[in-house]
Parts: sequence; structure tokens; C-alpha cells
Amino acid sequence: MIAKDFSQQLFNLQGRVAFVTGAGSGIGQMIACGLASAGANIVCFDVREDQGLNETVDAVQAMGQKACLFVGDVRKLSDLREAMAQTKSHFGRLDIAVNAAGIANANPALEMEAEQWQRVIDINLTGVWNSCKAEAELMLESGSGSIINIASMSGIIVNRGLEQAHYNSSKAGVIHLSKSLAMEWVNKNIRVNSISPGYTATPMNTRPEMVHQTKEFESQTPIQRMAKVEEMAGPAIFLASDAASFCTGVDLVVDGGFVCW
Repeated sequence: MIAKDFSQQLFNLQGRVAFVTGAGSGIGQMIACGLASAGANIVCFDVREDQGLNETVDAVQAMGQKACLFVGDVRKLSDLREAMAQTKSHFGRLDIAVNAAGIANANPALEMEAEQWQRVIDINLTGVWNSCKAEAELMLESGSGSIINIASMSGIIVNRGLEQAHYNSSKAGVIHLSKSLAMEWVNKNIRVNSISPGYTATPMNTRPEMVHQTKEFESQTPIQRMAKVEEMAGPAIFLASDAASFCTGVDLVVDGGFVCW
């Protein structure tokens, strides 16, 4: 029989340790706070120590959870391994990892220089590969783990009005990388899944100069609005928790119905 508090137990992350890249802003910041609200201690990783990263640490600590930060570049495996060493030193283990670090920009393919292509691929795809590798090395010592990679619906569809072949390709790569690692590590007790957000009201998408584009995003989405960043926290808590213990290799699309049309 199911206990009265069964659902609370399923989503309870008390005592678990989570590592979040891109924790200084947007989806990464919100997911870090969401995991903390479910009881996890958080290691916040981003490319620079600025107000956003410190705000994330302060928010986690305000919830009564432990938090620390590490400044590094996901393009450097050495930085991520140093972050894992700090995680082990602070908390002794790693149970959850969310890889949200990424960039976006648009440019027609015929006008795009190789440097722009390569930078997006290096951060969005190779950065996720580096992160997963370093995280899995510590999770193997811990005995289990859940890795969640932030992809995009742009890895499934081609966005109307946005010429961003490099970004779309990087996110498609994240989805298939997640599935591939899920199968490689299925016998190592490490689950790997991805979340593919639709248009989301991150600081990048809500800049004043984006007003016209934002209206287009909203009109193209069946729900007729963009997602709030808070709406990405629930899917991440689910995939990190025991509620998703039989889920691996899943791409969870959170897009307000966009890919249905």
C-alpha cells in the first residue's frame, strides 16, 4: 500500500547534493533554487562571479540549505574537474547535476563566420559533454546520480524567423548526447535525461529591444505566452528525484504545446 506521505517522499531531495552550471541567471538560477527548495544542497557554477551567482547562493542559503560557488568555463574539462573536487571536499558526494550553461545568438548561415559557429558548439554541446564526464566521475564514487541537461525545442524543430543553425544543431546534439550517455551509464546507476524548454521569459528574451520578437514567440505558442523561468524548476525537480527513478534517456519537452503544431 502507498503511505500517506508517499508523494512527499518521491520529490524529497533532502540531504542530496546538486551541481548546477549556468547557475548565475535564467533557467539555471531558477533550477538551482528549485532543487534547494526540495532539500538539496547546491554547488553553483558559472563563467564569472557576479551579482547573479552570489544571489543564487544567497537564495539557497536563505532556504536553509548549504551552497557554495565555483567560477569556471564549461569549455575546460579541467575547470569542471576542479569544481567536482570542491564539491567532494565540501559535501563528500554528488547526487544531481543540471547542465544549464549555454548561449544563443542568430545569424544566417551564409553570413556566419566559423568562429561564431564554433563558440556556440563549444559552449552548448562540448560544454555539456565536459560537464557530464566530470560529474559522472564523481557520481561513480557516490554510487548513483541523476544528470539533467538543458536542451531546447530548437533541437527538435526549426524556429520560424530565427536563423540559428549553430544553436539548433548544438541543442539537437545535447538531446542525443543525453540519450547516448543514458545508455552507456544505465548499468552504472547514473540516469541521464534532458529538458527541452520552449520560448522562456529569461532576461535574454525580455530585453526592451526584444519586444517585437517576444510577441512573435507568444503568438506562435499554443498557450499564447512564453514560459516563466519558474516553470522549468518543476520538471528538473521531477527528473532529479525518486519520482523519475525509471526515467533515463528521456527528453522532456516543456514548450506550451509548440511542437504539436
